[in-house]
Amino acid sequence: MFKFVFWVLAIWFLINVIWMWFKLDNQSLQKTFAWINVAAVVIGFWVFYGVSHPAGALSNCFLAINCLNVVLAIVQFYFGYRKLNK
Repeated sequence: MFKFVFWVLAIWFLINVIWMWFKLDNQSLQKTFAWINVAAVVIGFWVFYGVSHPAGALSNCFLAINCLNVVLAIVQFYFGYRKLNK
């Protein structure tokens, strides 16, 4: 389960980052991705701390992906809820 969730989070992170940067002006999409990221972060930390896993490189990468998803969610919330002067 640990490896599966890691790869799902890693693939989601890549898709999310690429799509986010091409759609910075679409606030509803940014909000949607930010809230999906919140769910991904909760699931990621739940799996990281709730499931037994061997210590090693994969667990360090898993924690790094989770932390990067937190930062990405913050950026997406900013782009999603900022006021545009148009």
